[in-house]
Amino acid sequence: MSTYRDFTAPIGSRRAPVLRTVGTRERRSHLTAPRVPTVGIDIGGTKVMAGVVDADGNILERLRTETPDKSKSPKVVEDTIVELVLDLSDRHDVHAVGIGAAGWVDADRNRVLFAPHLSWRNEPLRDRLAGRLAVPVLVDNDANSAAWAEWRFGAGRGEDHLVMITLGTGIGGAILEDGQVKRGKYGVAGEFGHMQVVPGGHRCPCGNRGCWEQYSSGNALVREARELAAADSPVAYGIIEHVKGNIADISGPMITELAREGDAMCIELLQDIGQWLGVGIANLAAALDPSCFVIGGGVSAADDLLIGPARDAFKRHLTGRGYRPEAHIVRAQLGPEAGMVGAADLARLVARRFRRAKRRRVERYERYERYAEARRTTQESL
Repeated sequence: MSTYRDFTAPIGSRRAPVLRTVGTRERRSHLTAPRVPTVGIDIGGTKVMAGVVDADGNILERLRTETPDKSKSPKVVEDTIVELVLDLSDRHDVHAVGIGAAGWVDADRNRVLFAPHLSWRNEPLRDRLAGRLAVPVLVDNDANSAAWAEWRFGAGRGEDHLVMITLGTGIGGAILEDGQVKRGKYGVAGEFGHMQVVPGGHRCPCGNRGCWEQYSSGNALVREARELAAADSPVAYGIIEHVKGNIADISGPMITELAREGDAMCIELLQDIGQWLGVGIANLAAALDPSCFVIGGGVSAADDLLIGPARDAFKRHLTGRGYRPEAHIVRAQLGPEAGMVGAADLARLVARRFRRAKRRRVERYERYERYAEARRTTQESL
């Protein structure tokens, strides 16, 4: 078992003035972060995935378990995280833990203000876990973590201004500029899915109508397919036959699979989703002017069936088209593990706190041993 769990002494407050004298960008740069193993945790509505990640983004070991029911107390999820980290620490020398949470995280990256799939409401997750694990803990939004991973190790390498769009059940997002995640004043930047694109449109679970994710997401894709199947539309006969009439069995991966096999309706639905994706990206380009959009999340598995129409719609709706450089639109490379890898790599930025504290404890122990040995020698000579 890793000895780090025995080091329970709190990090001294005397270090704070020293840290404040170092520039923020230098202190938090991935270029100066220690090259040590860290654990990344990706918490979603259905699973908790944990992995040990090295400084080059390689996953040394991963574990996965189901997310505890959201009706249970937040402590149940915290217990699950702790068990996974301690299990991994039995075989790896873990120096820090990063949490990528599907929800709003405050600007201090301590509290989960709101998680739609879990019962976290203003939950001080970082402090709770750091107290139980005795290593530095970093908490961030899962889309921020995924964007960081793609910028460091995936499709966004070499880009100075990057926007990531995650297409899953809804739409998440993140902004990176000059190697820094832009979280906004209150920590909740990047909620692109709730930009209103159709006034008075489809009702969104957020409470508003016409949100972007109601037209370009996994939920939107499945909703449209089920509506056509329920109406017994002739174009839906293929998918109705595939699910043997059980319309509730229609899923996003199924639609993508049938589209790849040439089902005309499924291809058209993905094109519709892609076109709405391109419209939203054009709006983001007008506001943020990035050099690259990285498209991730489960729906991005459709690849060019989705991203091709998105590129076409982006070019048609881009403000100033023909007179300005156009951002690249690329598919994410790291797949469903991006959030875990990014959370682990972000945690490496705070791992030096643990390394310095550990080194001082070792130095104090060595000084004590030298002192004790000198006393023994002196007593034996008397």
